[in-house]
Amino acid sequence: MIQFGKPDITNFLQNLTVSDFAVSPDEKQIVLCTNFNGHFNLWGMDVEKKFPYPLTFNNQISHFITFSKTGEFLLAGFDKDGDENSQIYAIAPEGGSIVPIRFKEGERHFYAHLTENGKNLYYSTTDGNAKYLNSLVYDIEDDKEKILIEGSVAPTFIATVSPEEKSFVYIKSFGNTYSLAYVQINDEDVLLTPPTDEQHTVSGHVYTSEGEIYFLTNYDDDFSYLAKFDIQSRQFKKVFQLEKEDFSSIYYSKKEHALYIVGSYGIEDRLYRYSIADGTNEKIEIPVDIIEKMIIMPSGHLYLLGKTATKPNNIFVSKETGCSWLELTHYRVPGVRDADLVEPEVLRYPSFDGLEIEALLFKAKEENSNGYVILWPHGGPQSIERKSFRPMFQFLVNQGYSIFAPNFRGSSNYGLNFMKMVEGDWGHGPRLDNITGIDWLIEKGYADRDKMLLLGGSYGGYMALLLHGRHADYFKAVVDIFGPSNLFSFIKSVPEFWGPFMKQWIGDPEKDKDKLIADSPITYLDGMTKPMFVIQGANDPRVVQKESDQIVAALKEKGREVGYTVLEDEGHGFSKKANEIFVYKKILEFFNTEINK
Repeated sequence: MIQFGKPDITNFLQNLTVSDFAVSPDEKQIVLCTNFNGHFNLWGMDVEKKFPYPLTFNNQISHFITFSKTGEFLLAGFDKDGDENSQIYAIAPEGGSIVPIRFKEGERHFYAHLTENGKNLYYSTTDGNAKYLNSLVYDIEDDKEKILIEGSVAPTFIATVSPEEKSFVYIKSFGNTYSLAYVQINDEDVLLTPPTDEQHTVSGHVYTSEGEIYFLTNYDDDFSYLAKFDIQSRQFKKVFQLEKEDFSSIYYSKKEHALYIVGSYGIEDRLYRYSIADGTNEKIEIPVDIIEKMIIMPSGHLYLLGKTATKPNNIFVSKETGCSWLELTHYRVPGVRDADLVEPEVLRYPSFDGLEIEALLFKAKEENSNGYVILWPHGGPQSIERKSFRPMFQFLVNQGYSIFAPNFRGSSNYGLNFMKMVEGDWGHGPRLDNITGIDWLIEKGYADRDKMLLLGGSYGGYMALLLHGRHADYFKAVVDIFGPSNLFSFIKSVPEFWGPFMKQWIGDPEKDKDKLIADSPITYLDGMTKPMFVIQGANDPRVVQKESDQIVAALKEKGREVGYTVLEDEGHGFSKKANEIFVYKKILEFFNTEINK
């Protein structure tokens, strides 16, 4: 009898995924951004044949994809090796060359809207206004352009445009927890939410007619709900809300005259259908834990991109109003059974001040466990760790490591007040939420005091550095992936349009000097006594290489044990499979070496 061996690390590292997709107007073709060849490119897939074929060969991940309503071309945004300076290109449905539509070296373009006839492109850009952005409409046929908004006060983005282009919605973004939306009609700018001194957010705007705009907001509330703005009467109205449900995105079905709303509290998404005609709502069953994107076609068919903790992003279609879903792609971990992958256990614990913290624990199978638990503080910080497929998690769990991922204060999806708790407090409350979580984990028997490791990326990398400097006795070894090391230099080096957020988000370098010193990992070099490995993307525009360079240099000057890898063709993440595999293997090698000393 043939005996097949157990899957090894190669299987877990060769998984592929879909990052974005678009559907042709006739629903015969799906265009997906995927990494079939180890690099992200656009691939086409005829729905009936379901066999993909390459459309682009530039080996870059797309920032967006959209079909023109005529089906004659697609628009897509690509940067260069993670520098995030997205340029807008046109591509034929059959692929081939990409034609620059809006391109300027070193500038970033934010796609907003393409009109039904494929003629006018609405977008925002750093070009000419790097701090607050300018928003424009570009006539693709006549090659003419007009500035609609010169941003001021805060970074300003076009959100959506009315069907007949008689008005448009734009957003002034003061931060992740504070944004205002306006509708501009006949050169008049009208605020969509009633005037207030209380900070709130707005998102997900859709026109259901020339006169009605539906959107999501937490105005005068802790959780986001569905609201409506009537242009003619200038009236704001709360329309639909569920208790302890944070609505995150909405999609309009013209055929049903209904809105599909993605909501969640914490770690997984739910989908609701809201009938505009009679105000009724129903929960729609979905085949995923996390919804990344939905497209609703004129036919009423629903297309969904989503994932679970054990399956990467896949595309599904429902032709019966969400009653059943057909999986159009079938991405899995190659050579690995679903039973060999780990679903997270959901934990809740009281933090140092009694605040409840929700966390995920990915436990290594008992027969495979080495007893070590890796603390994973997530990035953001105003983000969240969810039931979301992370190849690194499944890879490390398969190698015997368990992973503890707490959603400390500042995490999203738990209401506005919870999310704001990290603002001006990067290094105290969230740090103690993580430390309290470890203590609770040990007390409950999930972990051993002398078998903890630390791994984080972005804000999680910052937290890894800070925890290493202030609580090194908890950890045997530490990995930092592009984490800020000095809040003063970090504030100065972020993209210019992030600048207006910094005082609220982190603090004022002059007024809050003592606080920023106390919260900067580089302040605690003397405490960083454990072996450490640092990873950085050379093109990272968010956490520039200097952040990693300075902490590594300072530690080496003190004679500390620190490895350092810089990826020359990556930014704030891993877009190339070869780099991803290289980094994961290095992390595993580092941890294995340290636990076996």
